[in-house]
Order: sequence, then structure tokens, then C-alpha cells
Amino acid sequence: MKKDFLSGKNVLIMGLGRFGGGLDAAIFAINSGANVTITDSAPADKLADSIKQLEKFDSLDFHLGSHNLADFENAEVIIPNPAVAPDNKFLQFAREKNKSVIPAINIFFELCPATTIGITGANGKSTTAALTTHLLKTAERENIFLSGNIGNQPLLQLLDKLSENDIVVLELSSFQLEQLARIKRAPNIALLTNLTPNHLDRHKTFENYCAAKENIFKFQNLDENSPPVSIFNAEDEIACQWFEKYNKDTGRICLKFSTDEISQELRQQFPLPGRANLSNLAAAVKIAKHLGVDNNSIETALPDFKPLPHRLELIAEINGVSWYNDSIATTPQSTIAALEAFEKPVILIAGGYDKNLPFDQLGRIIAQNAKAVILIGDTAQKISDSMTAIAGNKTSIQFASSLKEAVDFANKTAAKDDVVLLSPACASYDMFDNFQHRGNEFIRLVKQLEK
Repeated sequence: MKKDFLSGKNVLIMGLGRFGGGLDAAIFAINSGANVTITDSAPADKLADSIKQLEKFDSLDFHLGSHNLADFENAEVIIPNPAVAPDNKFLQFAREKNKSVIPAINIFFELCPATTIGITGANGKSTTAALTTHLLKTAERENIFLSGNIGNQPLLQLLDKLSENDIVVLELSSFQLEQLARIKRAPNIALLTNLTPNHLDRHKTFENYCAAKENIFKFQNLDENSPPVSIFNAEDEIACQWFEKYNKDTGRICLKFSTDEISQELRQQFPLPGRANLSNLAAAVKIAKHLGVDNNSIETALPDFKPLPHRLELIAEINGVSWYNDSIATTPQSTIAALEAFEKPVILIAGGYDKNLPFDQLGRIIAQNAKAVILIGDTAQKISDSMTAIAGNKTSIQFASSLKEAVDFANKTAAKDDVVLLSPACASYDMFDNFQHRGNEFIRLVKQLEK
């Protein structure tokens, strides 16, 4: 594949997305000289922010509000949004018509000359990717880029900036890894943070979800001149099984990381709370050390690392109450990790869109760790039921019809030295556009209280 492979082609971007999931692909295709059409099932008013960023381009058409088979018939190349399932009927139609269906992540891997570090997992992958980038940059490694599901560098527009001497750190989702499996590609250095059930509304079973994640190791190129590196969490059961499996490969370097490897000196310099973040640190340190970064450089870098937005983000302290935004927590396991990060009494705000994940363990941990829980969204009753099944549960349960009502309840319930924690354990799509929208609304409501 050459960089100009889209020149003169009729390219269909399937899924612009409410927060720009197809924006990068659209701009890349336009700059490549393609004739671009964007189709999305959402109407224009729901996509206003993304559309505004494309106003300066003349050579594209918008077909919004629904998908039409004629658009797929007329296209030569279709670039689907990562959120579009592989078995989508329009993509199946396109393949039957022998159209080229090429996701953005596949284009990137086909054209990228740089060394790639891919990080995936159920939880912690964003923080681990950002922290890895921070450690490498502080060690004065030039031309380190952060992209994938995170970062200020759009994936495809990054290609013009890259050379073989550069490093790109990528956060990779199970959806993207499913897409990469079609071309049997994977990162040069691959790391798995952990595995717990997620996206079962898409993958149907935990086994399918794990299989999608395993692609990050399965399709690494076993090149003896430049062996791939596979890194596993020594504290995760499935990751340990995969370490044993892939450690048998000739031409592969297999490593493990563990929180036990983090010295007291590094722990003291690391500003993020909780054991889950300590695991993220261990993962990032393992990558950095493999690439030659020494302890002194790592220790110097850590105090300057800032938590990512919407990830255990302290947003206000009001009358002795600490308010934390953890809107990124879209799984029960990520909310469990957030609850276990605090020693103070916690008032939890949880609930949201139902991804068909089990809440049994979450209910037990809330009952053990939280002073009170305020439940919102589609899963509110499910989470409540998981708690009432716990013998001796003394945690107060309150239902709220909106996030504003939940914040008001929390404000009335909280006492000095309490923590109010938005950590929903669920996706946001029942009430919000995405987790950023949910987190920003929480911040706005808390700032109103602060005034």
C-alpha cells in the first residue's frame, strides 16, 4: 500500500461519530486526493461539532440520518468507524460487491514506518499509554507520539510526520484489534494491562472479547532480526496463561510486569492514587526500561505526570468534601479499582448504559467499601439488586433520575472528609454522548456547587 492509494478514488467514510470517530479518516482521504462521502445514521444536528471541523473542505458530501446501499455500491473504498461491528449488514454488502473495506487502524499499520508500542486491556490502557509516552519523552527520546484511542495526534494525519526512527505509542481497543486481525498485523511492542469482561454487547461472550484482545500478540511479526516484544501482567490470570503460551515462540521476547517491582522511591514520586494506577506504572516502567530508560530518569519524570481527564480526577474540595470525576470507568472492574483507591468514606455515583456486564462483584465491593451509592441510568436497578443480595449490606442506596439530581443528593449526604466519586461502571450512551460528555457535565455541576 502506498500513501497515495486513495488518490482519485470514491471513498465512503462510514460513521463520522458524535465525537469525531471518522473525522481523521475523512481529512486523510481528502488530503490524499479522494472523492469523499460521509455517511452516518445520526442526523446533522447530532454531528454538528464534527461537521464544523470539515467546513473548510469542498470535495466531500454528507449523507446523514441513515445509511443507503447506493452509497456503498458507488464507493470504491469504505473506511468504517471502529465502533461499526464487522458483521454490519452494509459492510457485508460492500464485501459481497468486492469493495475495499479498510479501517483507519489498518491503513495506519500498512503505512507506518515507525516503531509501534500497542497497549490494550480492559482497564488502565489510556493511563498506561500516556505514562509510557511521558517517561520516554522525559528521557529525551525524540519524536515520541501518542495516538490510537487517545492523544492529540490523529492517527492517519500523523503518518506524514513519521520516520523509521520514531516511536508511536498506541492505545488499542478490542474493536481495533479485531480489525487488525484481518490483515494479520500487530505492534512491535505489545502490552496487556488486564482482562475483565467488557463490551459484551458487541462481543457477546467474555471468550470472544479475550480473543479480540489476544490479536495484539497473535499477529506480531516473528522477525529474528527485530524480535517483537510481548508484555504481560503477572497479576492477571489470563495474562499469565498467555505468557506461558507465547514464551515458547522462537523470535519473540516475552516479559512480565508486577506492582511488586515498583520501588518505594518510585511509589513516593508517583502522584496517582490506588493499586490499579500502581499496576499502570509497573506496565509503563517495564516498557521504558526495555527501551533503555534508567531509574533516575523515571524517578525524575513521575512527579510531573498529570492524571488524564475523567480518570480519578480531583475536581474540587468543598467544605472538606473531595469530588472526583472517574467518568472513564465504564466497567464494574474499573469502578472497583476506583473504590479501592480511597481510605476515606466514599459516596459513589454509578449506573448508565447496559453493556450486559455482570454486577455481582461490584455489588459486593460497594457494600463493603462505600458509605452510600446514588444510582442513575439504565443499570440502576441491576446494581441495586446486586447489592441487596449481599448479606449485611449497610450501604445507603438512593436512585436519581438525572446526574444533576445525583450530585444534589451527594451534596446533601456528604460530610467533612468524605469523597464523592463519579465512577459509573457503565457506558454513557443512555444519557450522554460519551464518557467525556458525562464527565464534563459532572464537573459543571460540581463547579456550580463550589460557587
